Amino acid sequence: MTEPITVHVPLGERAYDILIGNGLIDGAGARLAAMFPGRRFGIVTDDAVAAAQLPRLTAALDAAGLSYATIVLPHGESTKSFARLGEVVEAILDARLERGDIVIALGGGVIGDLAGFAAAIARRGMDFVQIPTSLLAQVDSSVGGKTGINSPHGKNLIGAFHQPELVLADLDALDTLPPRQFAAGYAEVVKYGLIDDEPFYFWLEDNRRAIFEGDGALRGEMVARCCAAKTRFVLADEKETGVRALLNLGHTFGHALESATGYSDRLLHGEGVAIGMVLAHGFSAKLGLAPGQDTGRIAQHLAAAGLPTRLGDIPGDLPGTDFLMNAIAQDKKVVRGALTFILTRGIGQAFIEKNVDPATVRAYLDEMRAA
Repeated sequence: MTEPITVHVPLGERAYDILIGNGLIDGAGARLAAMFPGRRFGIVTDDAVAAAQLPRLTAALDAAGLSYATIVLPHGESTKSFARLGEVVEAILDARLERGDIVIALGGGVIGDLAGFAAAIARRGMDFVQIPTSLLAQVDSSVGGKTGINSPHGKNLIGAFHQPELVLADLDALDTLPPRQFAAGYAEVVKYGLIDDEPFYFWLEDNRRAIFEGDGALRGEMVARCCAAKTRFVLADEKETGVRALLNLGHTFGHALESATGYSDRLLHGEGVAIGMVLAHGFSAKLGLAPGQDTGRIAQHLAAAGLPTRLGDIPGDLPGTDFLMNAIAQDKKVVRGALTFILTRGIGQAFIEKNVDPATVRAYLDEMRAA
């Protein structure tokens, strides 16, 4: 087995490594035993991931002689709720896991966000390890310490910043993903190129087909480049009071669409981000900020990856523009009621725009709904 790629997150006493490679779940027992001698572990996962990956992890922990409890939740975005959060915290306490023990998040973005938040509040704070099994989680949500759950008022509105002790991004886990899930994660990959790395976006255009066909070296490079980019933003702005908000390119529109579809399988998070990024570029072009042809180029790239790019691509009926505007008004970037959007001047040229006129957004959404 080749040595994993390491991306270091140098946050002083809270520094940690992101390891990217093959077989990391199978070798997790020995690694965790060396890093956390004498600790017990609470594995939080969902039923889908449990079937595919939990036996690998428990076998590794058993081989290392480690003690653990498992907490298995239903899969899906609706699991990011107060009810499931309470279930996880109570299970941690019921297993008599102590403050010095370790919570392991084994799964995609939903499990990582939920388990990380549970670790942040159980016994007033426990350490946790991220073992992201989806592409979306490996390139984005497992890195940077943002944890939380959803509210009927909007996505990720309840949570805490709580950095992991270690991230193990096992590329083998990507081989078990349904194509739709892999494509949804790819939307977050494209995001990094669109924010401020035009060469990476062009690299993705050149290599997308091979990445989707399973080229391991390209997948490793892709995940590592995304993690390095995420780390750069986290170091500059850990609590998202400034430049880290650029990572939300496409998310203001995307989160509103997720809310409109009831956080269901009608629209996966990455699919909402894909539509949201196209909308953000189209809105920027509408305002005269960006070249109009970029919107079409990005939409074509995302569509070739199997992603939706238009409101009309979402199955079923959507609520009216009033609903979407209300969801946008609850976005975490709103400051004293004023809308903030991540807009762009072109591929790799995203920027934060404050005090965006709601009437202009409403008119644009009406136009896109009619398209």
